[in-house]
Amino acid sequence: MPKIKTSRVKYPEGWELIEPTLRDLEAKMREAENDLHDGKRKCEALWPIFRISHQKSRYIYDLYYRRKEISKELYEFCLDQGYADRNLIAKWKKPGYERLCCLRCIQTRDHNFATTCVCRVPKHLREEKVIECVHCGCRGCASGD
Repeated sequence: MPKIKTSRVKYPEGWELIEPTLRDLEAKMREAENDLHDGKRKCEALWPIFRISHQKSRYIYDLYYRRKEISKELYEFCLDQGYADRNLIAKWKKPGYERLCCLRCIQTRDHNFATTCVCRVPKHLREEKVIECVHCGCRGCASGD
């Protein structure tokens, strides 16, 4: 027999402050998921989803670590409920990864010669000035830029 879903989630204090922004980002995510992919490369169809996911995670990260406007309880709730990517935020706390766009850009198994993505190269060291990451569409997320 399937489980019955109930909405017995207890929201922590301060949820009403961040809920409208998260709901807007969820609506954008649904729109990006349902968007037509005609005329786009296979990888380009996922770029808006990566960008919105990054935006949600960055919003939660900034509220907790930079502006200190939400409590630890609310921060943990957002991570547990999937509003932000726990692993991406963990990388942002490390030096050199402050502006990382997605975790696929640093996974060596996804790239030629077991290196990182081309968007991780600082702009002054690039041969081509305009590039886009194949995985997420980033144009450069090296912290030295």
